[in-house]
Formats: sequence, C-alpha cells, structure tokens
Amino acid sequence: MSDLLRQSVDNHLPPPPPPAQPHARPRPDPIPSPNTIPELDEHSSSPSSDSSDLSASSADSATSINTVRPSSHEQAASPNHWTTYFAQELYLDHVDNAKGFKACYHVYLTPPSDPQKDPLFICHHGAGATGLSFAVFAQELHKLLPTAGILSLEARAHGSTIHPTAPQNDDDDEPLDFSLPTLSADALTMINLTATTQNWPTLPPTLLLGHSLGAAILTDLASTAALGAQLLGLINLDIVEGSAVSALAHMQTHLASRPSTFPSIDAAITWHLRTRTLRNPASAAISVPSLLKPSDPSTPSEEKSYTWLTPLPPTAPFWPTWFTSLSSKFLSARAAKLLILAGTDRLDRELMIAQMQGKFQLVVLPEAGHFVQEDEPERVAEVVVGFWRRNDRGALVLPPKVGDLIRMGKKV
Repeated sequence: MSDLLRQSVDNHLPPPPPPAQPHARPRPDPIPSPNTIPELDEHSSSPSSDSSDLSASSADSATSINTVRPSSHEQAASPNHWTTYFAQELYLDHVDNAKGFKACYHVYLTPPSDPQKDPLFICHHGAGATGLSFAVFAQELHKLLPTAGILSLEARAHGSTIHPTAPQNDDDDEPLDFSLPTLSADALTMINLTATTQNWPTLPPTLLLGHSLGAAILTDLASTAALGAQLLGLINLDIVEGSAVSALAHMQTHLASRPSTFPSIDAAITWHLRTRTLRNPASAAISVPSLLKPSDPSTPSEEKSYTWLTPLPPTAPFWPTWFTSLSSKFLSARAAKLLILAGTDRLDRELMIAQMQGKFQLVVLPEAGHFVQEDEPERVAEVVVGFWRRNDRGALVLPPKVGDLIRMGKKV
C-alpha cells in the first residue's frame, strides 16, 4: 500500500497530446506540473522468456506507442517533466477476450543500449503511486550505468486503464479486480508488449525492482518463472510480509485521515513533504502531480481543485491477498535477491533467519522513509548497480576446460 503502509504502522505543463493513431487510446488529460518546488518552513525536511512468450502475449493485442520528446525549437522540458527522466512514454493497447476486458497500459521506458547484454530494470510502484515514483531514481541510475534500460510500469487505475469488453451500465467504471494474480498478469502483459514494440527477440537481462505492493506483484511474477532465464535479480523496496499484514488493520483509518482534495498541485506537494510522506522535494515535484486529477474537469483552470487519481478504499477486499506468502515467494525466487529497507524493525522472523543464512542481500537506509527510492534515489541507485554488477552473468570469466588446454598444446 505504498506510502500508506508505513504511516499506518508508525505514526506535467504537459507535452502536447500525441497524434491520434488507429489503435491509440489517449490517457486522461495530464495535470500541469508545478513550475517551482514549494518552499517549506524551517520544520520541513531538506532534500537529502523466451521469444515465443513475447509474441504469444501480444497475438490478440493492438499495440500503439506514443513517444513525446520536446522538439528542437521548443523550450527544454522543466526538471519535473517525465522527459527529463525517461526516453519514451508508451500507451499499449491490449484486448483480452477470454477475461472480457480491454486495456490501455501506460509505461515509461528508456531502452537499454544493447538489449542483448545491457540490463533492463523493470520497476513497479506501490498502491496509490505511479510510475513516476521511480523518475529520480532512473536519473541517478543512468549516471552510474548509462547503457542500462529502465521500464517503469503503471498498474490499472494508477495510470493504466481497464474497461470491460461487454457493455456496462456505467462505461466509466473499471472492473474492480485488484487481486494479486490479476495485477501480476497485467505486469507481465506490459513487459511483453513493451518488448514487442521495441522489437526485442527476447527480453534483455532483467532485474525486477518493486516498491511495497509493486514488490508483491513482481515477486509473484518472479515465482511463476514467466521471465525464464532472463531474470537475473529480484529487488524489493521497504516491504516485509509481517509488517505489511499487520498494517492492514489501520488502513481505513489512515485513508480517512488524508485530505480528500487539494486547492493546487503545489499544496499537494507541500502536504507530502510536511507530513514526511516524501522527504525529497525533487522527487515530490515529479511524482506528486501524477497522483492527482482535477476534482471537476469542467471547472476553469484557475478554479480547479485536485483529488486522488486512485481511490484506494474500494480496493479493500483485496488487501489481505496482496502480501500473503510474500516472504516465502521472495526467498524461493530463482534469481539473486536484494531487500532494501528503511529500518531493520521491518524484518519478520522468516526473513531474519534467511538473512543470517545468506539467502539474500539486505541493505538498510535509516534516513529514508517508506519511499526509499524517492527519498534516497542516489543511494538506492548505488546499491542496485552494485547488486547487478555482482550478479551479471556476462561478466563472469570462467577458467578454460582441461580438454581445451590440451588441444591448445598447453601443459596441464
């Protein structure tokens, strides 16, 4: 439950809309990004598979790409615009007749320089957040590893839209299915559709990087072995089954305590920083606007107020299923494993024993809040790049076999 989990326990101007394409479904009107980061008072925090799988998944899909970059004659994008952090913004249409829905998936992508050898970090946000939760982290990662690819997914009702194929009484209502298997299937479809649009014969060497609910989704995906031998690593950010499950009892109370609307985007950014939901103004400036939508789209711009893009209370029936068996699935994943936490108190017994047995790498960032990738993007990027380098199979240099040495005339 993203930013909500820890709190309940412890105390874009946008680019012009892309031209219409035969299968493109435009995303709901984006919200203008603030021109400046609001100043805080003295009490505020300072910044501190193989190819057959890919083609099979898209056989019944209509896929469209809308990539928006500022043109050479236009002013450069502001620091809080997605083009500062990612190379492409993709809208991926998909129809699943078997399950009776049509989707317009939304992702941000910077492709790897060489998909055959350079890593692809696939990121998934937590509940209530969006793909831009990884924006500043993506920027920091590219400073350290310029050839890497980054794919940031957006879940249904968090930027991606899902509609039933059959007529409904209210066409605006998305099917209320936020079960973990469904969210995991959405993630796999987004990955495979992205690979198809990029003409990758197979996935690049892949590392999954999930925050909170996003970690549960990607861990579930890893447990299915759907990505095959291309999966090198699984990285979970500030999520542990024990503390997540215990937090659920307080969720409704916490959601009710949040402001239902904000008079402006700047006000929403300020609220996130002053409540220490986010602790990094640079991250807040890019991620917070994407969390909101106009309360009444017909209201003139100067009179607009904003509300949450994703209504979380209706997802309550699915909460207990999100984190069940998270620890065991994480530990059994056939990939190198890394867990980054904001505090050691979050380790449950199963993970504590496994960590002492060396079954996964543990890194604690005590200065960060629950959104570790937003609060400490530089540090998280350093840890993630180091983790990849230690587990990069392409970098392994094995000694020659004895038979090869003999054939070369070497003494053994």
